[in-house]
Amino acid sequence: MKVRLSWLLVACLVVGCVSAVAAHGSWFRGAAGGDRPRAMIGNDNSPYDGRFVFIRLSYWHGLWDGFGSGRALQSPWAHDYPRADVHFMKILEEITLLKPRNDGSNILPLDHPDLFQFPFAYMSEPGFWRPSEEEVRGLRAYLAKGGFVIFDDFRGPDWYNLQEQMRRVLPGRQFIEIDPAHPLFHSFFEIEHPRDFVPPYGGLPAAFYGLFEDDDPEGRLMAVANVNNDIGEYWEFSDTGWVPVDLSNEAYKFGVNYVVYAMTH
Repeated sequence: MKVRLSWLLVACLVVGCVSAVAAHGSWFRGAAGGDRPRAMIGNDNSPYDGRFVFIRLSYWHGLWDGFGSGRALQSPWAHDYPRADVHFMKILEEITLLKPRNDGSNILPLDHPDLFQFPFAYMSEPGFWRPSEEEVRGLRAYLAKGGFVIFDDFRGPDWYNLQEQMRRVLPGRQFIEIDPAHPLFHSFFEIEHPRDFVPPYGGLPAAFYGLFEDDDPEGRLMAVANVNNDIGEYWEFSDTGWVPVDLSNEAYKFGVNYVVYAMTH
């Protein structure tokens, strides 16, 4: 009886998890992988109306793709959501001329046509990212049309996975460390020594790498990888007193510079 009850409990938990996922986003059937569920679309996505909107990229990463306000239930792509997104948009609204959506963000998968309406997108925890062929083509087309992507919240071996997946997206291209003199670090705030920025977890040196068109550091910068770093973590907790104010401020500087650069190049 105990064994049967244990299996019944597990089954109930699985059903509950799947129900929770279905309540919070859309599922698709992909050609690659058969019935592999596609990434979620946010239920509170705002329609395009000309405002700048924080786009959080979703992706399917395994058997469980939970989504919720509790950090323990969040999928990797949802880490720091929604507080990081909202806090950052309020800062952006306060100090720039952009008029962003400041009450949330849009959640889109890489192969969704609405992605092309927005010039800036953010991916959390790309170490878990295993894109389908449709998502690979979607991201390739987005970057080719001028889209700009930030990869954040990853460390160690996650970096190898991100490089591997981006070689699928842009064959022949490689990440190049961004020179501190690059306009990215001077587009709004002056960030003279980006590598001095202290990540929220220690042990590994932080660095900033970019994907450039034609592998030319003087050419168009299409994506930035915050290696061994997590600026979204500082955004999320910037109003709690849990992290030093100076570090939160520095994290916002990086984010603002990324957006200003993306909107002006």
